[in-house]
Amino acid sequence: MNDPFLDHRNLLFTVAYEMLGSAADAEDVVQETWLRWAGLDDAVRAGVRDPRAYLVQTVTRQALNRLRTLARRREDYVGEWLPEPLLTSPDVAEDVELAESVSFAMLTVLETLGPVERAVFVLREVFDVPYEEIAPAVGKSPAAVRQIAHRARAHVAARRPRVAVSRREQQQVVERFLAALRTGDVLGLMDVLAPDVVMVSDGGGIAPALKQPVSGAETVATLLKNFTRVVSDADLVTALVNGTVAVRIERAGGLDTVVSFAFESGRIARIFAVRNPQKLERLEEPAELRR
Repeated sequence: MNDPFLDHRNLLFTVAYEMLGSAADAEDVVQETWLRWAGLDDAVRAGVRDPRAYLVQTVTRQALNRLRTLARRREDYVGEWLPEPLLTSPDVAEDVELAESVSFAMLTVLETLGPVERAVFVLREVFDVPYEEIAPAVGKSPAAVRQIAHRARAHVAARRPRVAVSRREQQQVVERFLAALRTGDVLGLMDVLAPDVVMVSDGGGIAPALKQPVSGAETVATLLKNFTRVVSDADLVTALVNGTVAVRIERAGGLDTVVSFAFESGRIARIFAVRNPQKLERLEEPAELRR
C-alpha cells in the first residue's frame, strides 16, 4: 500500500515553495509535515478520509509558521530579496497555470501579500482547494476565507503581467536580449525591453548586486551595456527556471548568476538577477513540482 505522504510529496513541496519563495525552507516545512504525519497513531492515520487534504492543510500551517520567521529574517537581509530559483522541466513550462504560479513574476507579487492572504491565494487560485478545506488550515471561517481570496485575487491581478507569452516567444526574446548584451548594443537592448522595465538583483551581501531596483528602458539598457565586458569571458546559456526561459551565467568557478524575466507583449518587463550563491545550489537537477 502506497504511503499518501510519498504520493503527494511533490505537491506538498510545491505548495510550500509558492508560499515561501525558498526551496530550502520549503524542504524543511515538508519534513516537518512528514514528522507530523508519521507521528500519528496508525488508527488515526487510517481514519483520515482525505489524506491529500489533510497533508495540504498540515503543510500550509507549517508554512505559515515559517513565513513569520522569514519575515523577521528578511528585514535584516542585505539588499533586495528575490526568491530562490529552481531548475524546472519542460512539463512544468507546458502547464501554463503551474508555470505562471511559480514564475519569478508571480512569486515577487506574492511577496506583497500578508501570510494568510498568500496562503489563501495559493491554495485557492493555484491548487483549487475548496474554501471549506482552506479555512482550518489558516484558522479562519469559510466566509472569511472567501473575502480574503477576493482581496488577494484583486491585489495580484493589479500587479501580475497582463499578457501571457508562449515559451517559444520567451526563447526568441531572450535570444535577442543575449545577442544585444554580448555586443553592448544599447539600441538592441532597448528594442527588447519594455519602456517601464524594472531590473532587480539579489546578492544577499555576499555577491555584488544593485542596491535598489533600476527602471526605464534607457537606464536599464545603459546599465546592461556596462556588463558587456564582465560577461565576455562567461558562458551565457538559456534554461527553464521557475517555468520560464531564463539565463544561466557560468564561469570557470561554477554558476555565477541566474537571470529570470517577466514578459509582456513580446518584451521584457522585469529582469530578476539572483547572485547570492546560497540561492544557486538547486540548479543542477529539475525540481519536481506538481499541482
